[in-house]
Amino acid sequence: MNELLNERSGSILKVQFNRPAKKNAMTGPMYTGLADLLTEADKDDSINVVLLHGAGDSFCAGNDLDDFLKNPPQPGDSPQSRLMNALITFSKPLVAAVHGLAIGGGVTMLGHFDFVYAAEKTKFQIPFINLALVPEFGSSFLLPRQIGYLQAAEIILLGTPFNAARASELGLVTAVVPDTASLAKATETAQALAQKPLVAVKASKELMKRPIRAQLEEAVNRELAEFATRVRSPETEAAISAFFQKKSHANVV
Repeated sequence: MNELLNERSGSILKVQFNRPAKKNAMTGPMYTGLADLLTEADKDDSINVVLLHGAGDSFCAGNDLDDFLKNPPQPGDSPQSRLMNALITFSKPLVAAVHGLAIGGGVTMLGHFDFVYAAEKTKFQIPFINLALVPEFGSSFLLPRQIGYLQAAEIILLGTPFNAARASELGLVTAVVPDTASLAKATETAQALAQKPLVAVKASKELMKRPIRAQLEEAVNRELAEFATRVRSPETEAAISAFFQKKSHANVV
């Protein structure tokens, strides 16, 4: 089964995480596949907007731990770093429809999106701390900047779940919508964006993003280096072992 699906709808590229049985937890090939789709879409003059959503009952439950342990992230070039770089440099609008579970990277990647629509019952969590790990996707820089240090500390250092209403209060999502409407609302926004002059849209996004890009890239590099150290530490090995023992039926971060 193809773990990433994509389809064109006019000048909109729709990309779907397609591992519903695993809550769309991401594998190495999914990271590189999404990075490649974004890179190609950014170069394609016939694509104006990318919309990302998840199959089944969830958006994305973060890293697939089985795949993650077999292929731990490392400094330098990696599937994770390729996707992070593709998101940072993507010049066109990114729209996300979020529902069900948005865990770990399924939350932190949203910091790079321009529009995020969350279903009412979405459960968010950034639980890296519980596995003796650190956040990624530049979230150690983006979250304090976006929602304030104290709020960022709450969701990163405690690692507890929070609902869509709290995500809206924090400013992590554009809007909360009825449970069956997140994809429809995201599609509506993507269609509206596709009608705007692309040159002006890209220029406006660049004006907003450029002042922080160097700091964001530096944060990503620091996170990847620290993550690579942490994931190989005895503390993380013990935490992941305990995680599997406690929830043997789960395999996501």
